[in-house]
Amino acid sequence: MKKEIRTVVYDEELRIEAYRFEGIVQPFPSHFHEHYVLGFVEKGERALFCRDRKYVVEEGSILLFNPKDSHACVQCDGGTFDYRGFNISKEIMIDLAEEITGKRELPGFSENVIRDGEAGSYLRLLHEMVMKGTEGFGKEETLLLLISFLIQNYGQPFESCIPECRQEIEKACEYMEKYFAERIYLDRICRYVGLSKSTLLRAFTKEKGVTPYRYLETIRISEAKKLLSEGILPVEAAVRTGFSDQSHFTNYFNQFIGLAPGNYREIFSEKEGDGKQSRERGKASNAE
Repeated sequence: MKKEIRTVVYDEELRIEAYRFEGIVQPFPSHFHEHYVLGFVEKGERALFCRDRKYVVEEGSILLFNPKDSHACVQCDGGTFDYRGFNISKEIMIDLAEEITGKRELPGFSENVIRDGEAGSYLRLLHEMVMKGTEGFGKEETLLLLISFLIQNYGQPFESCIPECRQEIEKACEYMEKYFAERIYLDRICRYVGLSKSTLLRAFTKEKGVTPYRYLETIRISEAKKLLSEGILPVEAAVRTGFSDQSHFTNYFNQFIGLAPGNYREIFSEKEGDGKQSRERGKASNAE
């Protein structure tokens, strides 16, 4: 029986996450990230839904997600999925963009799915370097070459990637981002923004690509990732981010991230002696 293998590495020098999923069958529900996602498909075929568009991604497809690009995917060929990717925070991306363009402005990617041999070569080379723990400026150089190529060929101002939203929807987002650790009810949000429940659900989902509840859970998972990276135990992270219980937290974290909270925490707790890199050596695997 084939197993799902999920390997994640955090590179201290570049301050980015690299991950590899092998033999994956798990679907991922509609969600978004606060960071950039750059990835490429090695094997398998999936239906991807991103920003109100449907794609079929397969071997050779490259994925470019801006922060808060809502997306979901499911296997559509009856097989399994192999995928490599990077998570890059907005803080790191703006530093890279300034180095490349001389402007301290976040880039946005105009396309979410591309096929580009040169971009794929940079992605694979950088991924291998990070996974192997390669040191030296060659790794940083490859990252800069990759981002430079993507900005030059697929970049646009980040603001233009964000859909225009009604003021009430933005107020609802601000409310959930402020009070995510508390028990939030839909009617409280509606009173705060001045919309009925049905109007809020319809308008919010249209503008953001996810429901208000899914938006809230995504914010909570994003905050939980920060706590886990600081060494906070999963049970405490669950409480501090507003999840009702440990099981609920674990299920959502695995759905969104593809790893259990404890496995994600280990990436940052198992530091190597020179402090250059931390990596999850005990790969997370699940029976298919």
